[in-house]
Amino acid sequence: MDRKMRETLQKWWCILAFMLMLLRAESSFVDITYVQSAVAKGAVCLDGSPPAYHLDRGFGTGINNWLVHIEGGGWCNNVTTCLARKNNRLGSSKQMAKQIVFSGILSNKAKFNPDFYNWNRVKVRYCDGASFTGDVEAVNPVTKLHFRGARVFLAVMEDLLAKGMRNAENAILSGCSAGGLTAILHCDNFKALLPMGTKVKCFSDAGYFINTKDVSGAQHIEAFYHDVVTTHGSAKNLPRSCTLKMKPSLCFFPQYMAREIGTPLFIINAAYDSWQIKNILAPGVADPHGLWHNCKTDIVKCSVSQLQVMQGFRLEFLKALNGLGPSRSRGYFINSCYAHCQTEMQETWFRSDSPKLNDKTIARAVGDWFYDRSPFQRGDCPYPCDKTCHNRVFDPQEHSLE
Repeated sequence: MDRKMRETLQKWWCILAFMLMLLRAESSFVDITYVQSAVAKGAVCLDGSPPAYHLDRGFGTGINNWLVHIEGGGWCNNVTTCLARKNNRLGSSKQMAKQIVFSGILSNKAKFNPDFYNWNRVKVRYCDGASFTGDVEAVNPVTKLHFRGARVFLAVMEDLLAKGMRNAENAILSGCSAGGLTAILHCDNFKALLPMGTKVKCFSDAGYFINTKDVSGAQHIEAFYHDVVTTHGSAKNLPRSCTLKMKPSLCFFPQYMAREIGTPLFIINAAYDSWQIKNILAPGVADPHGLWHNCKTDIVKCSVSQLQVMQGFRLEFLKALNGLGPSRSRGYFINSCYAHCQTEMQETWFRSDSPKLNDKTIARAVGDWFYDRSPFQRGDCPYPCDKTCHNRVFDPQEHSLE
């Protein structure tokens, strides 16, 4: 090995060591808890294994406050795609890491998470593939797939209630991506499980998925959600106020059902949500020649015409946001970043260089809204005007997440 190569390697090792030190300083590692009692109730992951979560206990003034955060990870819409998840962490608790990092909204340090650092903070693992809405009694003897997400949600909540959540003074249901959708769909259910006097609100991070056509003109995401709801038997677990008026699969979209939610709800989303751009606006099936590949990898590589299409998507997103209704109990932080999930990472949740709207970080906006210090309903100017964004850049080899 020549000297130049050695120096390069040493440089990268130093950078890696620094990043690990920074990660440890800004975050903590939390052990997994398996809900073994759920198995007898049939409340299990796709492969039949028990549900799981990670709990970091609250302390001081936060000892009776609970933040329950739902993990994301897309959905499976048929037997084939669900079988593909059955043997990984998104379908089996056997494949989940025994310890995970808590940072951002889950951090236990006041300087990184000023309003929720000393709460009981929970991350619920996602292993059902339908945002915790499915419930099919029959289990196919060949595939052995279990579609039991709604039971899993209830079993995990009952376990947390028994561990002290039944005494909650303040409680939040939050989540990222498919977990953010869970936080919307189950918001009122979560409130109903808690005592009458508990202050309950819900946060959805990157969970406001919209029903719009892809670049080929097809209703790709609408058809996909229809298959998810059908495969998992989700219809009976979606808000009845919506399913009585329209097709159950449409009630998987927040724009059609969020208005009826009675519990206060805060939406955190990028108007150019990178998952939605990659999988709703320009999925692989709508782009057979890969013309959108570079643009989806890095927004600065988008052509003028592609940016025009994305500006149109932003307008569609803002229009769909009207589904929240005008209530003051709603809050939202909609920035014009190319990003997906901004509450779990320290750099986008609360740091000196974090994204801001009206000079507030997401953490400050959400904290002020939860504690009724001030309302927050802010959108952003169109890309590329927001210089506080942390825009995602993907590995060019990475495929879409469908």
